[in-house]
Order: sequence, then C-alpha cells, then structure tokens
Amino acid sequence: MPQSMLDPNTHIDNKDHNNNINNNISNNINNNNNKHHPNQTLTHSNHLNSNLNSNLNRNRNRTRLGIRSGSYWNAFSFAATFFALGGGTGTGPCTGAGVRSCSSNRSNNSRSNSNNLSLVSAFTIHHQFPRPMNMSSSSSSSPSSSYSTSSSPSSGINGSNNNPTSSSSASSLMMSKKQSFSNSKTISKDVDKDTNVDTNVDTNPEITTNTSSSSTSKHIKEALSRSSHPLSNFASNMDNSWVDQLNAETTENRLKSQSQTPHDDGVSNNIKRPVYNGHYVPVLPDALQNPRLVIHSPDMAHRLGFTEEEVHSVPFLKYFSGDVLGAFDDLLDDDLLESHENNHNLQTHVRENVIRTWATPYALSIVGKRYTNNCPFGTGDGYGDGRAISIGELTVHPSQKHSPQSRSKYEMQLKGAGPTPFCRGADGRAVLRSSIREFLASEAMHHLHVATTRALSLVVSPVDTSRRPWYSDRNIRELPDMDDPRLARYTPDQRKTILRQLAAQTRNDPDVLIEEPNAMTCRISASFVRVGHFDLFARRVMREEQQETTSTSSSTHTPAFGELEELMWHACYREFPDTCYHPFISQKDALSASKALLEHAMMGIATMTSDWIRVGFSQGNFNADNCLVAGRTMDYGPFGWMDEYHPLFAKWTGSGEHFGFMNQPNAGFANFAMLVSSIMPIIEGYSSSSSSSSSSDDDNNHTMEDAKAFREDIIERAQTVFAHKLFETFRLKMGFHPMDESPDDIWPDLEELLRDTRADWTLFWRQLSYVARDFPLRYHHDNNDNGKEEETSEQIYQDMLNLLIANDDTTAKPGSSPFYEPLTDENKTKLLKWIQQWRTLLHQAYHERSGGFSTTPLPHETKKEVDVDDAPPTPASRMLHANPKYILREWMLVDAYSKASSSSNRQQKQQPFGFLGGNDSSSSSSSSSEHGDESVIHELFDLIQNPYEEGTDEQDLKYYRRAPDHALKAGGTAFMS
Repeated sequence: MPQSMLDPNTHIDNKDHNNNINNNISNNINNNNNKHHPNQTLTHSNHLNSNLNSNLNRNRNRTRLGIRSGSYWNAFSFAATFFALGGGTGTGPCTGAGVRSCSSNRSNNSRSNSNNLSLVSAFTIHHQFPRPMNMSSSSSSSPSSSYSTSSSPSSGINGSNNNPTSSSSASSLMMSKKQSFSNSKTISKDVDKDTNVDTNVDTNPEITTNTSSSSTSKHIKEALSRSSHPLSNFASNMDNSWVDQLNAETTENRLKSQSQTPHDDGVSNNIKRPVYNGHYVPVLPDALQNPRLVIHSPDMAHRLGFTEEEVHSVPFLKYFSGDVLGAFDDLLDDDLLESHENNHNLQTHVRENVIRTWATPYALSIVGKRYTNNCPFGTGDGYGDGRAISIGELTVHPSQKHSPQSRSKYEMQLKGAGPTPFCRGADGRAVLRSSIREFLASEAMHHLHVATTRALSLVVSPVDTSRRPWYSDRNIRELPDMDDPRLARYTPDQRKTILRQLAAQTRNDPDVLIEEPNAMTCRISASFVRVGHFDLFARRVMREEQQETTSTSSSTHTPAFGELEELMWHACYREFPDTCYHPFISQKDALSASKALLEHAMMGIATMTSDWIRVGFSQGNFNADNCLVAGRTMDYGPFGWMDEYHPLFAKWTGSGEHFGFMNQPNAGFANFAMLVSSIMPIIEGYSSSSSSSSSSDDDNNHTMEDAKAFREDIIERAQTVFAHKLFETFRLKMGFHPMDESPDDIWPDLEELLRDTRADWTLFWRQLSYVARDFPLRYHHDNNDNGKEEETSEQIYQDMLNLLIANDDTTAKPGSSPFYEPLTDENKTKLLKWIQQWRTLLHQAYHERSGGFSTTPLPHETKKEVDVDDAPPTPASRMLHANPKYILREWMLVDAYSKASSSSNRQQKQQPFGFLGGNDSSSSSSSSSEHGDESVIHELFDLIQNPYEEGTDEQDLKYYRRAPDHALKAGGTAFMS
C-alpha cells in the first residue's frame, strides 16, 4: 500500500484557487435559501484552515480511501462555492474526518438569504482519523469542554406526544430490582448437567449480578417442558443476562427522577424523565391493537427454536406485537407445577420470574465529539432507547431439535414498542413504512455476508396510526442545468462536476404530513452493546472524578467506575466469551479483558465498514450510539444502497459529508476511538498503583505510562487496520487476493472513472465480474512447460468493454447499462485502457501457481468455488462472490411499502385479536381486501436471500437494472429525513 495512504498528516486542498473562484462567481448569485437540518453543526473556517498543508507533493495526493485529488477535488471546491453562495442545500455537520465542506457564515437553525456570502472553506480530504478524547484521570479538561452542548444531527425519533397509562397487572414486573454498586452477587444458573450446553454460552458463576435471576429456573423448565403452550419452549430458554448481571437505578435516584417528572407514577417508565444511573430501566412494551403478522424470517425463527406452527400461533403474535404478558394468558396448567413460593401457578412464575423487558441509556457522540444537547435535560441523562425495548434473551442449546446452530445467545428487541424514559417526548412508535425497510434491509445484509442484526418478525396494526412528515410527489430535487448563469465562468467539465456534487448532496425536507399504520419489527442480535453505552458510563466516571477531587479513595471504588467495569465484563461475556471473558474473569483481570475487548472491536468495526463499501451501503447516521461494539450493522433508519456512485453519497438529509459513503470507515474509526476513550478509565484505573487487581505477570506492574503507550499503540494500529480493510475490499472486488497490493495503483484511476461516467456501483462491479468470467485468463506452455499468458488482441479488449458497458440499445432489457448517461469517446478510451491494465495485473497475480497471494484460497473458497485439479481460485470466482447482483434499491422498497400501506389498510375496521390475515407466507400470492398489497414485500424477501446468484429470468429482468431516473430525484427515494 502506498505510504501516503497511511500518512496521518496528509491533506488535500487548493485554497488559492478557491478564492479566485469565489471572486469570479460572487456577482452571479440568485437569492436562494441555504437549508440546513435543524440540528446541524458547522465548524468555522479557521478549523479547516489549521488542517491545510499547501506544501504537499503531488505524489501524495491520494487519500487513505484511494480517492484521487486533482481537477475533481478542485471542482469540489466549485460546488462548495455554489453551496455557500445560495445555490444548493447544506447537508450537515462538518466535524469529522474525510471529505467535507463547511461555511462558517451559516448559523444553526437559520436560513441565509444573502447574495454576497463569501467562500470561507473548501472541500478537503483528511488522512488523519480523529483522535480519541483524553479520558485519563489526570486530565485537566473541564466539564464544559468534555460535554459539548452545541447542536448536532438528530437521532431521528419523530412523532407526537403520547399520554400512556400504566397497567396494574404489570406492576409486579415493572418494579425495579433496586441495587447499589456495593450489593454485588453471583449468578445462580440452575442448568441441567445432562444438557449439552453450547460452549459459547457462559456458565461461569464469577460475574456479579442481581440477587433475583430472571433466567428460567430448573423447576419452571421442567414444568414448561410438559406444557403444550406454543411459547413454552421459548420461555424455558429465557436467560436475561443484561438484567441479571447489570444494575437498575438505585432507589435514591429513581425517587429523585420521579420528583422532577410530572405524571411519573414511579413504576411504568413510559414517559420522558432523567435516568441518573444504572444500565437499564424496566419498561413494558405498549402492545399494538389487533396485530397482524405481515412477514417473518423462517431462518431466524429456526435459529431461535420456533416451529412454523408456533410462529403462526396467537401467543407468538401477541408476544412480538408487544403484549408480552398476555401471550401467556393460556398458560393456566396449575397441575404442572408443584407448590412453590406462595403457591403461585406456572403462569405467574413465567410472568414474574421469566419475562423481563427493558430499555437502556447511552450517550451521543458524532465522529469523535461528545454531545448532550440531544438529551432533553441537557445533561445526557435522558438519552437512550427511545422506542426500542428489549423483550428478552434466549440461550438456545445446540441439542434442541429446532436450532442446531453453534452460536446460541440471542437478544430480542421490538422497535416501535412505545415510549420509554428516553423517548424525548415522541410517541415511541414505528410506522409500517420504516418497519418494512428495517425488516428487509437487515435480512438482506445478512445474506450479503455483512455483519448485521437480524429480523424475526414484522407485525402491523390496522388500528394504531401515527402522523409523520414525509414527501409528496411534488417534492423533487431540482438542480441547475449546464446553462445556468451562475456556472457561466466554468468550463463544461467543471460544470458537470459541480452538478454531480449538487446531485449527491442536495436533499429537501419533507413537505407533507401523512398518517401511517403502526408496526413493530423484532430485531435480533447476540447483544446490542453499543459504543454509546460505554461512552455514557465513561462520562459518569469523569464526572465523579471531577466532583470528588478531595476524596482519598481509589477511582476504581466509585459507583460510576463500578458500572463501567461491569459493562465491560458483560460485553466480554456476551460477545467474546472465549477470548475476553473466560481467560480473565476468575482472576478479575479487568485490565487484560479490556485490552482484548478493544482488539476484537477494532477488527469487527473495521471489517463491517469495509463491507459496507463492498456492497454499496450507506448507514447514514453512524453515530457512536448506532455502532455496536462487536461490529454489527444496526439501526436501519436513513440508510440506503447506492445507485449512482459518488464518494459522498448518503440518503439522510442530516448525513453531511462525515457520513458520506467513502467516509464511513473514517466514521467507524472515530467510533472505535470513542470506545478506546471510554474504556481507558478502566485501563488507567488498574494502572495507577502497584495494587492493581490484575493478576497477570505482565500487568502486575502496569503503570500510567504503560496505559498511555497502549492507548497510542492501539489508535495507531487501528488507523492501519481500517485502511487495510478498505483496500482489501477494493482488491477483492477487482478479483485479487485481499493481501495482494498490486492493484492498489489502478484503483484511483477507476474511482475517478466511476465518478466521471456516472456509474452504477452495483451494476458496474457485477458486469466487470462477467468480463472476468467470460474472458478467463489463459496460458500457453513453452518447451520447458513454463506458463505464459496468451496475447490478448485489441478486438478482445474491445469485446470486454462492450460486455462491461452493456448498452441499453443493444439489449432487450432497459436499464442494463451500468452508466446513467452514454459514455463519451474519451471515457470509453480511458475505460479501455484501464481494462488492459487490470488484465495485465491479473495475469501477473495468477500466473504464479504457488507462493503468490492471489493463488492462495481464502477460507470461504471451497472446492466448488475454485478451479479443478487443485488450481488456484479464478478472478471470476472471487468477483462473483464479492460483487452482488441484487441489492435492495430504494425504489424497490418504495414500491413495497407504498403498496402495503394502501388507504384501505388505514381505514380497516377492527378485527378480533386472533385475526392473522391467513398464513403470512401465503399473503405474497395476492392482495387482500383486508389490507394493502404485501406481495412485493415477499417478492423482495425471496430476492435478497440469494444476492450473489443469477436469479430467475423474471428477477433478472425486473431487478438487475439501474435505478429509474425519477428515483434519483424524488424525495423519499433519492433522499429522506
């Protein structure tokens, strides 16, 4: 890899040229409004200017992402001028690393109408990933510097106020198990010794927990095993480690919050209020009325141990529409359970001792900067799961007939389950539109082989609705044309680049309110431990340290430190038990466990973000609270798969440049750096004296200098890991072994071509895969049996180009070409030259039959995927498994939810609770008079399960194509709030 790509001091800019552009264009500006997201953060010009390096050698003008500078990035500054002067729409914070533009003359929550705004900064490409905040105990940072109150992008919870009422039947469940940090206990897991327990599921009793375990006890398991209730097996597998091992609020803090919150009954936890300590609050979901199962994932149901019959039962429908207690109404078999504890029957035992539901607090950080302003109290004590409620954890043993999977620990969350203390005044609901998107997207990512949360079920209510701002058919992105007088002084090529930049970043706000059906998606993950969780508890450690400067006790003995350390152990237990938990828990070696956790998180997050690039995915809102520690994609809100390639592509109106497509690895690094900052108090706490609790010989004398060295080392290594993972992706997409650096020099040329030709990201790479497949590498052998590549004629290269272009005029399928406008002769020549370079490198890489990177099979390359006779994998086999044919384009999702959310669905009259609308799989065959047309949902669900296969002729004709032109401009499709 070229060294410049790892140089943290490399920046690209052309400031002098930008000033000239500003002087030339300032007299040609119309009175256009500069629109901003209400919670944008804009940095000032001196912040960017301090990062400029005007003495760079031109050979170093390539970023860590492999995006070349030159005329394109100079033209980016033209587009920045256009934005600053009122010609476009501002798009978000400029606080992160990577490609970005800023204007200091735009204030938050305001619109500028000035004709004479000046360009204060230009687009820059940053090599340097953001450094983590100093969290050492010796830090001199004041609270104000640690907890920023400047505005930031919203996390995207919409809806009207809600006035929930508490249920008396839920009071016993809702009462919190009060516990202070000092009242630590041990897990009491009563596991049948005859059961073949998954080795990935911990049974070590060392970790601290609450006194009352919500794991299903042995006598209840035995009773449930004799029950015919559809959820009996499900209930017997409950193992709620989050509430067992971690803490709820102390009684003192719960009463303090209640005293400050009108209408807080002290039990329900379903109104906005501050939460001052604890890892969770118990809260019941607000069940949907008259729910109906729209779709479920058979694969995920199988992994959880459900049969298809159980999935289509009324108790399943009740539980996964939020009625978690009512789901066990029919569990009345008193005779199955012998008298225990006040003669409670089995139903009471399950409700009180098995079912646990909770929401969690966390903090907001955006590309390395901490915020509290999104918290309604301005302190960070009211931010967390606003409409997602965990409804239990399962430990499914491999011996169980329905779930032979090796990994058996799952947590279930309902998204749209109603308000929690962190709802910030919203209704806590999700609508059918967003729920369809989340269900399909999470399952699509799984089948694309990208780490992700999964989806089990999607349930809709014909009765409950919410009003949401959205886009009318009139809301279209309007852009200037080539003849716009504001562009008169630019060359045609510069005008094209400006317009492409505007097309990528001009995003309108919603213009209508629509009433939509409420729905719930059940999402599944091994855990939902977020970087934002660690961020919150690290901030509380800092706060305690600042408040207790006169205390003589060790910082490791404070309540806040205890909660941070408990969270660390729990993350190790849930995500990496074999490498981060079991080796260290018996000796309470928190120092080693913390370091091991960071190593795993670094690899997981880096791999995830590079995979996003591979499949053309933009998460859109990749804050630290939307980043799971293990590196699993989650929070499918303003996401989108990219149609036309642009390095700053994103769907969300608030994404800004920092969450743009090619900047996602930078954002991932910033989240990892925040995780490092948040875990450093543990590492420093056990490094401050020789009395460390660590028992490792290497760490007995771990000093603060050692802690500082570790911090610097892991951040430096992470920069390299994130960069290497990204380049491994590009290499694989081009058909090379991911460790083969030979194609690194041709990637920037291709990236520039993809921009200039308006290429479709998915179609281009798949068509290039077909070039590798249809024109395989061939060799002939001389008298000494030395293999040499055959000469490739100019005509063969031209045939390769023709296959790649797949001109719409020469095929029977519209939209088959991967280019959104016809290629110019110049671009055809450039592309032909690139193909020749690419083929030459492929010949060189695959000519060596042993010892070369590209000839070494990867772990997933089974015998089916390689050539016969022990030959190495081919470029085509690698490319066809790296470059998907089918992705969930937004126009496809719009088609699915528009038909499903028909007016008849909103006007549907109430049905008896048990009305299921028939088997949910059968609803794909036709529309129902009782609800909208859900056939497209099922059609897309079938499509996404085999994204790398060729599919049927119908799937190829309908879905292997460019996005329609309208989809590149329409609000709600091309962009969204």
